Amino acid sequence: MLLFEAFLPLQDERRWQAWTGNVGVCLDGTHEPVIPDLVLAPPDCPQWERRELLSSGLMLVAEVVSKGSAEDDRGKKPEIYARGGVPVFLLVDPLTTPASVTVFSDPKEGRYQVTSTVPFGREILVPHPIGYTLDTSVFEKVV
Repeated sequence: MLLFEAFLPLQDERRWQAWTGNVGVCLDGTHEPVIPDLVLAPPDCPQWERRELLSSGLMLVAEVVSKGSAEDDRGKKPEIYARGGVPVFLLVDPLTTPASVTVFSDPKEGRYQVTSTVPFGREILVPHPIGYTLDTSVFEKVV
């Protein structure tokens, strides 16, 4: 919920919709299903079936690393989302030392070309199409 709340000003300003773990993402091309911890999308995001959004229509997906999801979130998900054309992938990782937030952007040929990492407590720019400075100190409550 902290992640959802962190993006509330942006949701209100742009009239984007946000989902927290309750909407599927269908990867363009393969139709491989994924359920991220947070999804930001415009209201007209294309859909596959009734409850799956097409990955290429999304603005951002985010994952919060837990002990059970660490391997997938850190290792597999960046490639999955880049392959699906998701413009920005945000990884909130309270298990690293220090706890950190990483932004992956500019997907090309199944890989994100740009990454930026900051420890909890610092601001990080979430680039286009988001264009939002995220204050990661909101996540210090979970460490």
